[in-house]
Amino acid sequence: MKYTSKDKAIVLLSDGTIFYGKSVGIKGTTTGEICFNTGVTGYQEIFTDPSYFGQIMLSTVAHIGNYGVHEDEVDSDGIKIAGLVCKNFSSNFSRPAANGSLYDYFEKKNLVAVSDVDTRALVSYIRDNGAMNAVISTDGKSIEELKEILAAVPNMNGLELASKVSTKEPYFYGDENATYKVAALDFGIKTNILRCLAARDCYVKVYPYNATLEDLNSFNPDGYFLSNGPGDPQPLTEVIKTAKDIIATNKPVFGICLGHQIIALSQGVNTYKMFNGHRGINHPIMNAISGKGEITSQNHGFAVVREEVEQNPNLEITHYHLNDNTVAGIRLKDKQVFSVQYHPESSPGPNDSKYLFDEFVSYMKEQK
Repeated sequence: MKYTSKDKAIVLLSDGTIFYGKSVGIKGTTTGEICFNTGVTGYQEIFTDPSYFGQIMLSTVAHIGNYGVHEDEVDSDGIKIAGLVCKNFSSNFSRPAANGSLYDYFEKKNLVAVSDVDTRALVSYIRDNGAMNAVISTDGKSIEELKEILAAVPNMNGLELASKVSTKEPYFYGDENATYKVAALDFGIKTNILRCLAARDCYVKVYPYNATLEDLNSFNPDGYFLSNGPGDPQPLTEVIKTAKDIIATNKPVFGICLGHQIIALSQGVNTYKMFNGHRGINHPIMNAISGKGEITSQNHGFAVVREEVEQNPNLEITHYHLNDNTVAGIRLKDKQVFSVQYHPESSPGPNDSKYLFDEFVSYMKEQK
């Protein structure tokens, strides 16, 4: 194998800490909140997840790119992460079914990636010091230049990003002759969520994040879906009001991730920015209704205030995270409205929680 010299690269954290690595070959500088994902597989689905918009992805797995990319393994219309930090980046791949290399995939989007970083040390540092903004650079900029760039990056707390990834115009997904019609608010909806709904005899109309209840009802839906997405949910004040109006229709409502947080906020329950967040495909969840455990896929940096859910007479905690006891699912006691903080569409991840889509469909079936 021919030896290839790699240019130096820098990872600068907002507290001034510096990690060094090598460029994978794409010159540039990018910024965002740095976060780590513990998933061993599914990197393409992770990189195309709109919930990661504005974030630099730090992978805990040793090898990235080793199985290439495939056109069917995407969760949006393209790469959504701001940049990548990893240990070993494989320009070559060994999977026969792959459509191409991860390097070529990144090069087309000019996505900055840094390899040869001591990722164990960097993850450990973030775990101890919390999520923070960072800048990664492969184009030779000085530390002083990078500090100036980083100082201008807004904090994720209070940052509204759903509008950046939401569709601009409504569109349809699935079979128009399906039994059930679902109106979905798009805060950064993952393609596999749409696949899961379509596979359960649902015809979905996806609306922009700021669509009104009148807009949604023009489709005459049997149920409503509130999607995942990036950023802080609290600035989405008009969306929260719309969610309250949606719930008042008494039709079934299902929310995932950011949609879960929006439902909580519509019921007067606050959210908060977590010290690190949950990102990976191996997170243990307890279903408080069934008493069964679930291994789940997660990607969120904000969470619902547990004490406020417990004090709300209209809400019930249905799921909680076994590592830190945070709220992972809620439902309204007197309505067919429920939500989860994690990702039951499992892209990537285990299939333990896909029953939630069946539950949503069963509610629509009851009301038809």
